[in-house]
Amino acid sequence: MNHTSSQQVVVDLFTSAGVEINGSRPWDIQVNKDLFFKRLMAGGSMALGESYMDGWWECPRLDQFFDKILRARLDEKAKRSLRALWCRFKAMVTVSPGKFRAFEIGKRHYDIGNELFSLMLDKSMNYSCGYWKNADTLEAAQEAKMELICQKLQLAPGMRVLDIGCGWGGLAAYMAQNHQVSVVGITVSREQVTLAKERCHGLPVDIRLVDYRDLNEPFDRIVSVGMFEHVGAARYKTFMGVVNRCLKDRGLFLLHTIAGNRSVRSSDPWISTYIFPNSMIPSGHQIAAAAEPFFVLEDWHSFGPDYDPTLMAWYDNFVTHWEKIKHTYDDRFFRMWTYYLLACAGTFRARSNQLWQIVFSKGGVVPAYDSVR
Repeated sequence: MNHTSSQQVVVDLFTSAGVEINGSRPWDIQVNKDLFFKRLMAGGSMALGESYMDGWWECPRLDQFFDKILRARLDEKAKRSLRALWCRFKAMVTVSPGKFRAFEIGKRHYDIGNELFSLMLDKSMNYSCGYWKNADTLEAAQEAKMELICQKLQLAPGMRVLDIGCGWGGLAAYMAQNHQVSVVGITVSREQVTLAKERCHGLPVDIRLVDYRDLNEPFDRIVSVGMFEHVGAARYKTFMGVVNRCLKDRGLFLLHTIAGNRSVRSSDPWISTYIFPNSMIPSGHQIAAAAEPFFVLEDWHSFGPDYDPTLMAWYDNFVTHWEKIKHTYDDRFFRMWTYYLLACAGTFRARSNQLWQIVFSKGGVVPAYDSVR
């Protein structure tokens, strides 16, 4: 076997995706440390993210970089290449990816406080994909998303609504204010409960710190936005069972979730370690199989490309307001958050990840469900 160096394998793989090492285009990467190549071969996607956090490489436009390598399916090419496998074996023998980790901060996503999110997100603090069909600002896109959800749920005054994973209460407040419903919002984040209660003060909104599995009370409508990604494949059916238990007959349930093109039972190791612990992106097959014993599928709306401008808007806000919050963090956190937002934007731009809103009914809508776009 030709004992090709790790550097040459990485260079060749990136070149096949239109990315040049130390090139001059915005999506080309600049390598600051030669050991980067062995580290990448030894540690894969985890090493790619950690080495960026450590300053071993730079890229002016990470979103464009990820769009290119994902469209080229570099991960699959590396798995099929005997040269790449040989270099990975040599690198793993001589380089331990774990020794480069300065610290473990996976759970820190939930402990970094509300100030960062209040500056990064829209005024309603929606930490999920906006709906950009007729919007040209983040505020407009997020309000359009909330109204889209309300229309799909066919809300009517006096209804009782459950919001599973209510975040900072933006959607709960919107539903109560604009559609005259009462809302129970649940989350497992203490900081979210504190701020959500403040934001929903005076409204018929009950914010609770509770696990969804402990719920057993009736609701006319149920919605879950950006929470199903944290349930895990082993509990998808449990989640659907709880929704079924709490949803009245003929009631509607809307699931808003990031999704993948293939069924998996694990997530990207870098995202799982540093951003969303124990996260898992469901597939269409997994969602449908979990819901099948309980619900009638009424509507399936895909608008994953809308997450690209949402994430880019969050990134712009993050960079713009960094001076206000940088005393709380450090340069490694700045690089981690930059990598997170721009890498995710690239995944949606390349259509590697999807965003779906799915409407289920308990017993079917009669005579028929009217899809809303």
